[in-house]
Amino acid sequence: MTIALLLLALIWVGFIAYVVLGGADFGAGIWDLFASGPTARQQHQFITHVLGPVWEANHVWLIFLLIGLMNAFPIAFAAFMSALFVPLMIALVGIVLRGAGFIFRAYSIRSEGMFARLWSRVFSTSSLLTPFFLGTAAATVAGGRIRLTDITPSDLLFAWITPFSLSVGVMTVFQCATLAAVYLAAEASIHDETQFAVSYRIKALVSGIITSCLGVLSIALSITQAPWLWHGLFVDALPYVISTVSAGTLVLISLIMRYYRLASLFVILETALMLITWGVSQYPYIIPPQLTIEQAANDPQVITILLIVMVIGMVILLPALLFLFIIFKWTPNVHTTDAHRTEVQKEA
Repeated sequence: MTIALLLLALIWVGFIAYVVLGGADFGAGIWDLFASGPTARQQHQFITHVLGPVWEANHVWLIFLLIGLMNAFPIAFAAFMSALFVPLMIALVGIVLRGAGFIFRAYSIRSEGMFARLWSRVFSTSSLLTPFFLGTAAATVAGGRIRLTDITPSDLLFAWITPFSLSVGVMTVFQCATLAAVYLAAEASIHDETQFAVSYRIKALVSGIITSCLGVLSIALSITQAPWLWHGLFVDALPYVISTVSAGTLVLISLIMRYYRLASLFVILETALMLITWGVSQYPYIIPPQLTIEQAANDPQVITILLIVMVIGMVILLPALLFLFIIFKWTPNVHTTDAHRTEVQKEA
């Protein structure tokens, strides 16, 4: 293993962490969009409690990913940012609006006022659109639609719009929804919110099955639109494909048997294996089928220094994030947050 490949593997770990944690936050926003019925307000409050106040910390992995790619593989990074400007810019705007919507809704003085409802829609709609465009951008890379030379305005605007990219984008949305539904079911079970646990269990089962169907569709489309990916899936990455399918099956079994915490572990494993499968299938290309990892890598001295710095950063970051989650996730009751917020507002 070369040092460039080792660093890319570390960056990929950060990518997996962002999808597993940040993706679940996007998924929670998606379920917030479709909250309805007599318990709609309670669903909004429950999702707010589960997300806050640790949700924004998950974007540290996105920064980790972007900084790593920019410094370690500048040629590839420049190509990504140029060819994928449209979907990535929409995703960036979505991330910003999503954060603003969540905060303004959570601390709105009148929880049922017009502005609170407006920001709620901004938060939930952005949560739906952002993973879609991130997924289409990733599929555009895997599909070999990024050109290094002779780039036309049409490439910049429409290269990411293909049946394969769009199917992966929709699959990304449902995978985020599945992650969130499993986590929310587990959280509801911990706090003895039986009604929510049952509701999110059903949502997790439905979205998980839809995700699997979309995965099959995307693989079928890759035969013609990403042939190197198709070849890699069933040659180099076949053990990972089998492992991913097995993990997905275990998620469904755990949900059916109402083992929510176990389902949470399995859905994390499934997501991680899904992304590892993509990486192995695409190897040795970072931009298939034109640019390999070694061709795109920066000077070995730069790679070495960056690897050392990123390892040190993770040694500092991981315990801090774990401590953050421990502090804010072990709360006695899901409804105390809303009550505490009301008292603070009265004092203010």
